[in-house]
Amino acid sequence: MASNKLLASATKQASYNMVFQVAFRVMTFLLNAFLLRYISKEMVGVVNVRLTLLYTTIIFVSHEAFRRACLSGGDRHNWRQTVNLIWCTVPLGLVCTGVFTAVWLYLLERPDPETIPHYSLGVIAFAASAFIELFADQLWLMTQALLFVRLKVVIDSLWIAVRCVTTVILVVYFPHLGLIAFSIAQVMGSVALVLAYYAYFTHYVRTASADDSFPLKTIRDFFPTWPTGKKPWTSPELARLTWSFFKQGILKQLLTEGERYVMTIFDVLSFGDQGVYDIINNLGSMAARFIFLPIEDGGYLFFGQSLKRGKPIRDQEKESLALVSRVLQSLLKVVVLIGLIILVFGYAYSFLALDIYAGEMLSSGSGPSLLRWYCVYVLLIAINGTTECFVFAAMSQEEVDRYNKKMLVFSVLFLTCCCYFQVQQEDAGVLRAVPNLLLFLPGTTRRCWCSPCCS
Repeated sequence: MASNKLLASATKQASYNMVFQVAFRVMTFLLNAFLLRYISKEMVGVVNVRLTLLYTTIIFVSHEAFRRACLSGGDRHNWRQTVNLIWCTVPLGLVCTGVFTAVWLYLLERPDPETIPHYSLGVIAFAASAFIELFADQLWLMTQALLFVRLKVVIDSLWIAVRCVTTVILVVYFPHLGLIAFSIAQVMGSVALVLAYYAYFTHYVRTASADDSFPLKTIRDFFPTWPTGKKPWTSPELARLTWSFFKQGILKQLLTEGERYVMTIFDVLSFGDQGVYDIINNLGSMAARFIFLPIEDGGYLFFGQSLKRGKPIRDQEKESLALVSRVLQSLLKVVVLIGLIILVFGYAYSFLALDIYAGEMLSSGSGPSLLRWYCVYVLLIAINGTTECFVFAAMSQEEVDRYNKKMLVFSVLFLTCCCYFQVQQEDAGVLRAVPNLLLFLPGTTRRCWCSPCCS
């Protein structure tokens, strides 16, 4: 019964995610096409590649490992220890924010101040927005683990809407602000997300104090406190698992954002070329954002709480194992079918899609060829993302550590391919898609998909 409830909740979460994401992403898709008439491709390159990379790097390094570890174990959590552990993201995030902000300000090449003014302010704003979001991690964890499906979807939609609407208003009515407009929108979106989580759970705790299933009884429980009895401040098992995921996360970040790191660190492309590449990358990845990412999130939630991590098959509950097997098989059939449809139609209509979306700036040159390669890539990541969420939910800590060593090899190979193909001058757009295509197996659909006005 518990597994069936988890499956129903995970399915509901994936369905809500897809419906709301499609609605909001269609809106942002149209607004982005509108915004491209008001901003330069250099601005797109700075915001979507340079500054967004700073944001995703801080977010990923600071809390991805903690989130994945704390979601494991289902109802076997000691919630006081888990909340204490998830709050470790804040001091870690503070260190990451300071280090990466300094790198982005003083070690990387700055854009031309005549073309892109206020670069320093943009770096500080994007870094600050990442740090602000860490203060809601424990509430995000409660939302996921306790299956508050509608809440997560509503707050994520609010986060997107605030950033999107703010950006459009500032860019259209205050065009002289330039990068400041994107910085304000980024910070406002993060503040809205954190305030929404705290407002909801503060109201929930005060009005549902008799709910025995909810582990937080007072507002004070949102914050770190020492567990009752002789229990340690946090769970040693979860702490070790977090460290394993942290080492893995560094490698996954290199694979997920490898081409952006190459463009940013080695300066192989101008900011304008980076902007064009990023736009086409986002268009090619729409299926991953709309469909595959919600499926993977829901699948990881279901698998992570239905399976006993690191236990062999004979030690798993037979009913849960049978249900997990059927769910995995069904998910793979669905995502493969969707991926094949995207490949067939996307390959045929790439030129038309780019020409309608942004005109000759994208449809001329290597843009259509790059988008066709991404249609192939989408099919591969559809399979990879679904199997990955199952594998990571079932792996023991030792298996995660062994996988990390393999990821190191893939990371080196991926970055080497990126460096080699991106310095090629002939048909560069197609060549930049090749590393992603070749190395889809260690890749992931878990990334922050960002576009000029919002993710």
